[in-house]
Amino acid sequence: MSAFVHPDEIRSRFSAALSAMYRAEVPQYGDLLTLVADINAQTLKTDTANADRLAASGELARLSQERHGAIRVGTADELATIARAFAVMGMEPVSYYNLAPAGVPVHSTAFRPVDPAALARNPFRVFTSLLRLELIEDEALREEAAATLARRDIFTPGARELIDTAERMGGLDEAQTDQFVAELLETFRWHAQATVSAETYERLVAAHRLIADVVSFKGPHINHLTPRTLDIDAAQAAMPARGITPKETIEGPPARECPILLRQTSFKALQEPITFPSDAGAVAGAHTARFGEIEQRGCALTPTGRALYDEALVKKDFSALPDDWTAMRRQGLGWFRYRATPQGLAARAETDDLEALIDLGHVVAEPITYEDFLPVSAAGIFQSNLGAEARASAYAVDPAKADFEKALGRPVQDEMALYQAAQDASIAATLTALGLAQPEAV
Repeated sequence: MSAFVHPDEIRSRFSAALSAMYRAEVPQYGDLLTLVADINAQTLKTDTANADRLAASGELARLSQERHGAIRVGTADELATIARAFAVMGMEPVSYYNLAPAGVPVHSTAFRPVDPAALARNPFRVFTSLLRLELIEDEALREEAAATLARRDIFTPGARELIDTAERMGGLDEAQTDQFVAELLETFRWHAQATVSAETYERLVAAHRLIADVVSFKGPHINHLTPRTLDIDAAQAAMPARGITPKETIEGPPARECPILLRQTSFKALQEPITFPSDAGAVAGAHTARFGEIEQRGCALTPTGRALYDEALVKKDFSALPDDWTAMRRQGLGWFRYRATPQGLAARAETDDLEALIDLGHVVAEPITYEDFLPVSAAGIFQSNLGAEARASAYAVDPAKADFEKALGRPVQDEMALYQAAQDASIAATLTALGLAQPEAV
């Protein structure tokens, strides 16, 4: 039997194929990649200390290939099957996001690698949203939308067969991997032919533009694919000169010396030609959904840090969050990864006090990158690309995490537990390397 391809390699191949497809579909995405690459090169040239830190932590190697995508599915079966497909690529659902209170009728999770080594190899993520049909007030329209979604299959027969094969056999070989990437790519492809009439489409748009985007097409076309920049303010300022119109504001925390969480911006959604079916033949129309996004990722915050951030967000005053790595670490506001220095390995200090070891230069602490998303920022990006009317309405509902996990077919993972585990593992490995703790039995 042929050897199985590692899930990290399958993920890398799929991410590269998806990026190539999206670049062909949305040429301005290619302009965005060039801009981000130029900004990153300049930033690394001028900020050598940050460049050294990124290289030491392994962040630099993954930077150029880092992407996050976003899709919106319509049914529980679609969500459960896409979860199984992502599992073939070593991606797990992390965190639950309820966007309904912000006026976006979906709830979501992010599929991504959870092991630090897998993240270092390729941190491809897909923010995946499930439409909440129950939030369509018009009962007749809700039933029509449900019937429309029930008639489609967003997966090719080949994709379904290979997902089954991977689960049954424990993996995919080289030939199966190539076919899996090609088959699953079809789920994310743009289709300019709507599956509903122009009249139904307009009624769906009137209910919410996102509802129309999910219901009206053959599949959940990728609606953005986001590269990571090291300086989002510079990228935002440079976009107009490249012929790219940015959204008005950057979502997320303000610019800081010590970046935290996630900052995002995008170019405005494209108006793309589509056709609607009718008895008289195809009817021309237009659809607005897909856009280009850029993100800058900072340090993941602990529950204490997130509480401070959320409070600062409400007050629009971030002064309570120290803009200093040492203060953030000592106050337990951010997650950090620890490692022994060559000096520490040579000196063999006798204390296991991390702060003392850091002061001696025997240990360094580096911020753990935030790998997840911010619901307020996600809603802001959605709204800025769905039209101003989306800002005016909010769905007064409680989070439906249990319903989401039932549709998903598995629980979502707790992002805080993942960051805690990464920090704890780095401390244990550091103390073991310094001869200050016994290595764990394998």
